[in-house]
Amino acid sequence: MGPNMFAVRTLTTKKYTEDHEAVVFDDSTGIGVVSITDYAQSSLGDVVFVELPALETKVTKGDQIGAVESVKAASDIYAPISGTIQEINENLNDQPGLLNKSPEDEGWLCKIKVSDPTELDSLMDEAEYKAHCES
Repeated sequence: MGPNMFAVRTLTTKKYTEDHEAVVFDDSTGIGVVSITDYAQSSLGDVVFVELPALETKVTKGDQIGAVESVKAASDIYAPISGTIQEINENLNDQPGLLNKSPEDEGWLCKIKVSDPTELDSLMDEAEYKAHCES
């Protein structure tokens, strides 16, 4: 256990959009993990179907990248950040309910290789997002 044990630090940033997507960006990998927020899943109700983007799709911030259907409503999912779809959560095909149980963790939607991390600056942090939900 040398003094450099903690030298490798990755900075992850979590940001939110007005459309209730969250993105967790890891600056060491350049990957942003996209999910819907807990607030979004609670207002949608029981999720019955999730449509996800195709792998390797290039997306621009604000593009529609999928949809969520619940017993109450259907809701589009928009890219919170620009980049290329690196991975999608295949588990959601069989278990769309993961979005209700664990929306920001096990129920993540896709991973985007981020092309312009500065776009994160225009998204809301947790405090701003909470205020947005309460307004």
